[in-house]
Amino acid sequence: MNILQKIVYFFLEKQEKTLTKRLSRHLKTSSSNSTSKTVVSKGVTMTLNAETEKNKDLVLKNVSDIIKSCNNDISKLLAFIESKGTKIVRLDNADKILAVIKEEEGLITPLEGIEAFYINLVTNSGLSLKSKPMFVMRNGQIDPYYMAHQFYKWYALQMKLPGFDFMSQKIFKIYLNSDGAILSNLTLDEMTGLKEAIARDQEATTFEAKPSLWQRFKQSKFVQTIKYVMKIRIVLDVPALPSGDESKK
Repeated sequence: MNILQKIVYFFLEKQEKTLTKRLSRHLKTSSSNSTSKTVVSKGVTMTLNAETEKNKDLVLKNVSDIIKSCNNDISKLLAFIESKGTKIVRLDNADKILAVIKEEEGLITPLEGIEAFYINLVTNSGLSLKSKPMFVMRNGQIDPYYMAHQFYKWYALQMKLPGFDFMSQKIFKIYLNSDGAILSNLTLDEMTGLKEAIARDQEATTFEAKPSLWQRFKQSKFVQTIKYVMKIRIVLDVPALPSGDESKK
């Protein structure tokens, strides 16, 4: 075998290993996280998530109890969060600062790479390519319903419910701003992680401490004004009863 053939075979072998590795990612038949396991076989998907479901119920109960014990006081909730070792950072223009890495105010889940370096830098959390969970918000009043949503997600993260790892959250954010085309390119692990991230966000959104949009609408100043106007109209529209003298006539 001459030197040219050896070079050709070398690159062919490298290409084969790359293709095999890429193929194995898409042919993987099981995926596991901290509390669940998904197995795919012959078109049938089986998810073993008893522990996840148990922890979800526990999170819902505990979050409800904690918020009630704090009397829905946001400052007490933030103090509770800090007592568990999670950093809370108040920044002027926090919304604009976070927009650089496509994050929003509230809970910032663990980041990696340049995003982690950036968030650590702007929050004085050291210089590292990995960041810890933290809350980043502007100074000023916080909407109580939004805080309940964020607190639920934070507590679920503390309880190690799946879906909060860096890759799952990254894919989730891409998915929210896409037409769903990315789904065809995801591996089983990535698809499972996305499913868990979506589930955690939905659970936080439907958390019982947050009233429905209809309830909030009914309590709005607009509806209260309409009710007041209708009462006035009803009073004005009721015809006056005839007096005693007029009835005799």
